[in-house]
Amino acid sequence: MHTILGAGGPIANALTTELNITNETIRWVSRKPVTTSSPNVSWVKADLLNEAELFTAAAGSKVIYLCAGLAYDSKIWQEQWPVIIQNVINLTKHTGARLIFFDNVYMYGLVNGPMTEDTPYHPCSLKGEVRAKVAEQLMSEAKAGKINVTIARAADFYGADSMNSFFDMMVLDKFAKKEKAQWIGNPDTLHSFTYIEDAGKALFLLGQTPDSGNQIWHLPTAAPLTGKAFIEMAAKIYETKPRYLTINKLMLRLVGLFKKVVAGTVEMYYQYDHDYHFDSGKFEKAFNFKPTAYYDGILKLSETMYKKQN
Repeated sequence: MHTILGAGGPIANALTTELNITNETIRWVSRKPVTTSSPNVSWVKADLLNEAELFTAAAGSKVIYLCAGLAYDSKIWQEQWPVIIQNVINLTKHTGARLIFFDNVYMYGLVNGPMTEDTPYHPCSLKGEVRAKVAEQLMSEAKAGKINVTIARAADFYGADSMNSFFDMMVLDKFAKKEKAQWIGNPDTLHSFTYIEDAGKALFLLGQTPDSGNQIWHLPTAAPLTGKAFIEMAAKIYETKPRYLTINKLMLRLVGLFKKVVAGTVEMYYQYDHDYHFDSGKFEKAFNFKPTAYYDGILKLSETMYKKQN
């Protein structure tokens, strides 16, 4: 059985799609109910902060995927991630299941050049410090032979129905409505985006490959482009003019006074005014996987959106 902690999110949904194709038995775990039409999927209520509920919900698991997301607030991350990770470590030991943790790149901090699995941790944000400690704790348990864990990292992703990505929300959705796009930071710098379908397929492959355990993997992601290139490409696909405005750090601070989720973005601004180059060569070579080209991914999203509107 494949158990997904944090059901209902875009990554969990993309992974579920892949598991369904091979008729795997899937258990969704979350605090709030999530409905599904698939006979392969069952939902169980559990709070990741409650170890006893987790033990009950994940009983019989073969592979456990931690795909949960927390409110975009540094204080909440500092308080809740250590508890969640310790509970999941205990759960992994209890069940003997493999653990696959969907992670981000915050622990690397500002990197001059490509981010790889060997990039040292130099977080320059509170959220980055939390993610560094989480990753170090997981790999320490793995090196001690106590758990089998795979850390799967992605860049900023795109392609989520929930608009849970700044590229989806501030560029693609705007162009779909023939509105002016928005770009955070410097549009002349490079940025990498992981296509969410690729992330789901990659997590599935890692789950099917026991030898991938006790390692860090960067999920397949196309080579970075400048913000301007993304905007021009998206505008062409959505048949609109590449109009956009840039949002600087001061603007984020001002909006953050009224919107907490925006306030949480301020400390991550370094990712948007410097090159953000995510390298997934290790995964691509090991699994012979070619990431979806940005043009193809955006085109597919535009076609899906058109069908929904008509």
